[in-house]
Amino acid sequence: MTENKKLLDWVNEMAQLVEPDRIVWIDGSEEQLDRLRREAVEAGEMIKLNEEKLPGCFLHRTKPNDVARVEDRTFICTPTEREAGPTNHWCEPSEMYDKLYKIVRGSYKGRTMYVIPYSMGPIGSPLAKIGIELTDTRYVVLNMSIMARCGQKVLDTLGNGDDWVHGLHASCDVDPEYRYICQFPQDNTIISVNSNYGGNVLQGKKCFALRIASYQGKNEGWMAEHMLILGIENPKGEVKYVAAAFPSACGKTNLAMLIPPEIYKKQGYKVWTVGDDIAWMRVGADGRLYAINPENGFFGVAPGTNSHSNYNALKSTGRDTIFTNVALNLDDNTVWWEGLNQDLPQHAIDWRGNPWDPSKFDKADKSTCAAHPNSRFTAPAKNCPCLSEEFDKGTGVPISAIIFGGRRAKTAPLVYQSRSWNHGVFVGSIMGSETTAAAAGAVGVVRRDPMAMLPFCGYNMAEYFGHWIEMGKKIPHQPKIFNVNWFRTDDEGNFIWPGYGENMRVLKWILDRCEDKADAVESPIGYLPKAEDIDLEGLDVDRDTLKALLDVDRDLWREEVKGIKEFYAKFTYGFPQELNDELATLENNLK
Repeated sequence: MTENKKLLDWVNEMAQLVEPDRIVWIDGSEEQLDRLRREAVEAGEMIKLNEEKLPGCFLHRTKPNDVARVEDRTFICTPTEREAGPTNHWCEPSEMYDKLYKIVRGSYKGRTMYVIPYSMGPIGSPLAKIGIELTDTRYVVLNMSIMARCGQKVLDTLGNGDDWVHGLHASCDVDPEYRYICQFPQDNTIISVNSNYGGNVLQGKKCFALRIASYQGKNEGWMAEHMLILGIENPKGEVKYVAAAFPSACGKTNLAMLIPPEIYKKQGYKVWTVGDDIAWMRVGADGRLYAINPENGFFGVAPGTNSHSNYNALKSTGRDTIFTNVALNLDDNTVWWEGLNQDLPQHAIDWRGNPWDPSKFDKADKSTCAAHPNSRFTAPAKNCPCLSEEFDKGTGVPISAIIFGGRRAKTAPLVYQSRSWNHGVFVGSIMGSETTAAAAGAVGVVRRDPMAMLPFCGYNMAEYFGHWIEMGKKIPHQPKIFNVNWFRTDDEGNFIWPGYGENMRVLKWILDRCEDKADAVESPIGYLPKAEDIDLEGLDVDRDTLKALLDVDRDLWREEVKGIKEFYAKFTYGFPQELNDELATLENNLK
């Protein structure tokens, strides 16, 4: 399949380490993938679902000790701890290599080594990057074939080049005590051991697309961000694109696949999904920032996904999808999860593989759920009804606005705009969400998650902020930067803004600001909309309520300043002075 000597030597070196019975190169053909699906079903690794209702779909269950990303076992391995920074777990590379090689030595005995050549981004795109993942599980192969572009064409594009990310995954005994997810950014290497959960072992996902790519981007002058990419088409047929970053549980996938309210649909507005999770962005020849979605599928959380909350995501799972840790409905051999509908299956197998008793289900008690709270679907992007026609082109889409957001009950207004690029970087650096009753620990504590990248930045986050500042200097036509908060609550704790598709009303103001078509009011934290400039037609929200949603409480923001100072104090090396200056400006504005 390839004559690339460096690649062949590395595969042979790894094979000598892990000692597989045989080596299979993934060529990307449907014939080969079909054979692997049949083998996985015969081996009991996957269950074939109802071909009429869910054509080409399968169910997989992980071990109960292996159901989510493991941030405490995720390491950035650089020569010095300072390079990894205070927000990452760190280990010196030679020490970690030694530890990992001892764990994986001989672990492929009796197993097959699958060699997966994959492209992050359309194959051959100037914005794309190539990876090679070695794995001993068909589950990883079949998921990677959905999430990335895999096979012979990738090797043809790579040729004899050496710009590719080395990835080794070893299931071993799926022992959490020896579970490690390690990135070696200076070596372009990823090693994950003792896990079979997607976020830990589908290495093109967070490991490459964010942790390794963010480091590559810093060195090569581009950006790898934990952002959705969304196109909004107006009645004239003009499409403008935004990129947006949100911490978990803040509606990121819902926004990525937003359906416009009826009032806008009738006017001819449309929304197009380019990506739901990751954006790679480079400066184009025309001086604008261009973004691609490096992925080829959606790795989405199943619980709560339904025809109301996210119609387009649900439709995306209708065929050729792998479901992980959801319930199996025995009545028709389909899948079910909490929030899919109100019809509890009467004859079902839960995510652990045990019979499920619907009479004992209590939605407040996660242990009674049929599906794991972090159960997933891996669905091809081409299934999405609102997929942008730009998705596969590889040239990227020009970004007009960058949006940050979090879950704040009282502090952040519905929307505000930064005064400048550097102020926008500041806004992104302080973003976060308040803990709720559903989370462990105290309620209302702000958990900072800068640019939604805290678990995914592959190097010192202070330098990451600095890279944002430097990128601003390289973009002649900078996107404008905004912050949104769909989660303001009243005194009883009820959400005031309706959210979901109605967020289109806020996006319209954002795009109007990008085109200088809307006015704004200056506030201590940035530019706010005039209440009359957010369209409320057909919405059960009056103008006074909107004014309250846009209110900036100076006392709350003075408290916010204390929290920001506390967070910034973590960074003792490489922290940009520009952000300290923006903090000082905010503090002065609040006097």
